[in-house]
Amino acid sequence: MTDPSTPPAPSAFGSHHEQVVFCHDEATGLKAIIAIYSTALGPALGGTRFYPYASEAAALTDVLNLSQGMAYKNALAGLDLGGGKAVIIGDPRTLKTEALLRAYGRFVQSLNGRYFTACDVGTFSPDMDLIARECEFVTGRTVEHGGAGDSSVLTAFGVYQGMRASAQHLWGDTSLAGRRIGVAGVGKVGRHLVGHLVDEGADVVITDPYEPAVAALAATYPSITAVADTDALIREPLDVYAPCALGGALNDDSVEVLTAQVVCGAANNQLAHDGIEKRLQERGITYAPDYCVNAGGVIQVADELEGFDFDRAKMRATSIYDTTLGVLEHAQAEGISPSLAADRMAEKRMRDVGRLRQVYLP
Repeated sequence: MTDPSTPPAPSAFGSHHEQVVFCHDEATGLKAIIAIYSTALGPALGGTRFYPYASEAAALTDVLNLSQGMAYKNALAGLDLGGGKAVIIGDPRTLKTEALLRAYGRFVQSLNGRYFTACDVGTFSPDMDLIARECEFVTGRTVEHGGAGDSSVLTAFGVYQGMRASAQHLWGDTSLAGRRIGVAGVGKVGRHLVGHLVDEGADVVITDPYEPAVAALAATYPSITAVADTDALIREPLDVYAPCALGGALNDDSVEVLTAQVVCGAANNQLAHDGIEKRLQERGITYAPDYCVNAGGVIQVADELEGFDFDRAKMRATSIYDTTLGVLEHAQAEGISPSLAADRMAEKRMRDVGRLRQVYLP
């Protein structure tokens, strides 16, 4: 008999996913999960995360959440793409090999175009080049191989546009000059975001558990301030808080001590659980939904499917400003949270456009 005090195991059926594939290649040590949430708008697109999960259940929970987020992100970004995600279980520093990545590529290929992969935490453009040696459904490859390169460039640019929209909504001015902005996580995306903010004249405070990343950024931008950890950062007097590391940054504890008036960052799944968005509302904190503002990366890699042009992709990513402002205005008009407003807008597009697929075209 199941212990009633034990939380139920994650279920793809309960999450409304179309397809979940478990991939195992014993020779290379590959253990991966590919989750396709929806193909209502087109083939699922989402990155591959390589991470040392504590358990297979934790990996499944993450890939289910991330793939659903990708479906909403792609829909809200106006892309004709569905949502999917993949996770490879293990420490990329010790497990990642050419053989493992190519074995993974063969599993992606077996889905015959229902899922396109790209970079995520623990994977990089050179990894996509290796996967592409076994698979044609890969984006985010290196520029040398005809790809879009590092998608963190336009991810950061999109978050910056989301911040400008949030500032316009809350303060009536897009300018971030003089605003005190805290960035948690200065890796691939966070460091590019800091560059945009410093260039505009913002007062930037950063933190990251990887000290060399902090030191390198401080050497590049001497005006920034570094604090010990995220707990210290959110207690700093801030105008904007930008979570740019892993998910769950907004939880019961952090929301209560957060000083910022705006939360706008690159991390996926920032809300630790349902109800956090309501508490943000109660505290008068404007939350720019993560999958709305961090869509620049998927816009960048999606452009690769047409033959990559950086200027075109960047122009498309500027639309994140309008999308974010639209979400915030819709939320205000309806008296609902921005996250619920964004969900409704994404769901409406998936429903309305997906309905067209019912008309058969030979």
